[in-house]
Amino acid sequence: MGPENQHPGFGKVVRPPRLKAGDTIGIAAPSGPFESDLFTQGMDVLREMGFKIHIPEAIFRKNGFLAGPDEARAGVINTLFADPDIQGILCARGGYGATRVLPHLDWELIRRHPKAFVGFSDITVLHCVLMANAHLVSLHGPMGTTLGKSPEAWRAMLRQALTSDNPLSLSPSGVTVLNHGEATGPVMGGNLTMLCHLVGTPYAPNYQDCLLFIEDVTEAPYRIDRMLVQMSLAGCFDGVAGLVLGQFEDCGKAAKIHEVFMRIFEPLEIPVVADFPIGHGTDNATLPIGLKARLTTRPPRLSYFEAATA
Repeated sequence: MGPENQHPGFGKVVRPPRLKAGDTIGIAAPSGPFESDLFTQGMDVLREMGFKIHIPEAIFRKNGFLAGPDEARAGVINTLFADPDIQGILCARGGYGATRVLPHLDWELIRRHPKAFVGFSDITVLHCVLMANAHLVSLHGPMGTTLGKSPEAWRAMLRQALTSDNPLSLSPSGVTVLNHGEATGPVMGGNLTMLCHLVGTPYAPNYQDCLLFIEDVTEAPYRIDRMLVQMSLAGCFDGVAGLVLGQFEDCGKAAKIHEVFMRIFEPLEIPVVADFPIGHGTDNATLPIGLKARLTTRPPRLSYFEAATA
């Protein structure tokens, strides 16, 4: 057992109940509509893991670039949290739209029925708000439309997060250390664009004393710099304990991305590691959000103190 999982910004955190073979995972679509073949492959992977699947009809609705009206997408999430026959929730895909459901979520209900909640990309906003409003540890990891193409190692990591009492640890090869050091804190973060869009809203996360991780896709270096500068001017990075950079797919050369980040973070004199398998690439590790971990650079490793579920 490591340091108590408590943070001044969101209090003592709640780990969701642990899943077991035969449990049912419900599927939500908080953002955009999804491609059926990729979704089917992902559902097959969940079944191979030993889970039953509950797929609400409502997630197949389409409303332009959204998977149905805002109230309907939020309603699926509320219903899945309330349903005693559902033990976990997996998002079908990201895209855009998760911020639109935030005002329609029933936070009292979610606090009464904590469950494992999985997704990444646009789902970043839901991870942040689940921690802020329900103190609930959620899982930044593969979704319904990405799980089918996920290598076995990352499927196994997701399953471990959902079902095992062993804490997760990530020490991948090919990592770049941008600034040496060691730090401990709750893991927070996700997609840079979505984190930036929360600035100035009631849903903006508190990153003080946290290990912040960031990834993105199809963003030019100058746009990444613009978002980082905005967040820096807003005080978002004040007191951050450490930084983990994931993948920046189709964002230009890695060295340029690293340079952009270090212009902001080098003065903070915190450990900074890059090229972790987190985000929109084929390799996408599962990271519990809000749970305490230790970041080291000799060797580069992110190690949690407790299992993601309890």
